[in-house]
Amino acid sequence: MSGVYLDYNASGLVRPEVQDVMAKALADNGNPSAVHAAGRRARARIETARAQVADLVGGDPTAVVFSSGGTESNAQAILSALAAGCERLIVGATEHPCVAEAAAVSGKPVEVLPVDADGVVDLDWLAGALRRPGRAVVAIHHANNESGVIQPIAEAATLVRAAGGWLHVDAIQSAGKIAVDMRTLDADTLTLSAHKLGGPQGVGALVSKEGAPIIRTLHGAGQERGLRAGTENVPGIAGFGVSADCAARDLPSSLAHKAWRDAAEARVKAAGATIIGGGVERLPNTLFMAVEGWDSPQQLITLDLMGVMVSAGSACSSGKTKPSKAISAMGLDHLATGGVRVSGGWGTVEGDWSRFAEAWVSSYEKHRARHPERVKEVA
Repeated sequence: MSGVYLDYNASGLVRPEVQDVMAKALADNGNPSAVHAAGRRARARIETARAQVADLVGGDPTAVVFSSGGTESNAQAILSALAAGCERLIVGATEHPCVAEAAAVSGKPVEVLPVDADGVVDLDWLAGALRRPGRAVVAIHHANNESGVIQPIAEAATLVRAAGGWLHVDAIQSAGKIAVDMRTLDADTLTLSAHKLGGPQGVGALVSKEGAPIIRTLHGAGQERGLRAGTENVPGIAGFGVSADCAARDLPSSLAHKAWRDAAEARVKAAGATIIGGGVERLPNTLFMAVEGWDSPQQLITLDLMGVMVSAGSACSSGKTKPSKAISAMGLDHLATGGVRVSGGWGTVEGDWSRFAEAWVSSYEKHRARHPERVKEVA
């Protein structure tokens, strides 16, 4: 890919190892439900991938249900919790839209779990909410897709367990970037997506803890142990497995991104950007920043023309740029239309971060010179 690609939180570039295994699966295409040799080879690819995905998050391979992606798996987790007797939902204020919308259309009462000025969930508020009548399913993502802010999942799990609730964790952004372990997080259900790991788009997984009763939301034949009907996407699942394996292998080296990110962050902050969530622990690959008087679309177009590809935050709005949900939830509405998210991945090098910082700072200086009335003075 030409230019600098720093939008891995939206979709990671597909790893060469993934391309290779997917090409082999496509060339040897058998239905994994068939008993003949081609079918058995397809089934073997799926089960190998199931073990690889489970290993990435410390889960049991038999508790992994493959799906069309994180959106489907998040919905299945929430519906499973409600089918298991949960009567209400508590959803983090900065959750991904697919979680918030699944909760909103569930027909059950929904409460929004607030976050502080850094984007961290309010555990005292959660403790109080859990004391109210009715068993609750609590949905908190491990790391925010926009800011990269990491949530105190284990602490929240203690509160949920004491109240007899169900904890669902969207780990789609955190897996492969920081350590993710089902046992440590103590989640009932956890979701993953292949394309955030350098795998293909359109493949995800729901991982559940022992004893969590998962229901199927797609009906038909008995694929995925009867929990998700439809012939499995064998090449995609095989690619998912390899991407999970590579992500686990590369996890130690992924920490190098923090130093690169921090250096770029220092440059843009000095030039006038506000760092979103900069006061708390974040994913090492993620920088979320904002300015007043220069809207996100203008920044993205300017950077793209300079060969730097970044995003405005969540990439799930059909190309539309909206005010940042994360920024607004933190009480920073004046910055909500000026956010830019920069996120590295397996193919990123230090020079990519330097090139971004140089491009953004020079562009912002020109913008300030052209429109001094729109931009507040840098403190």
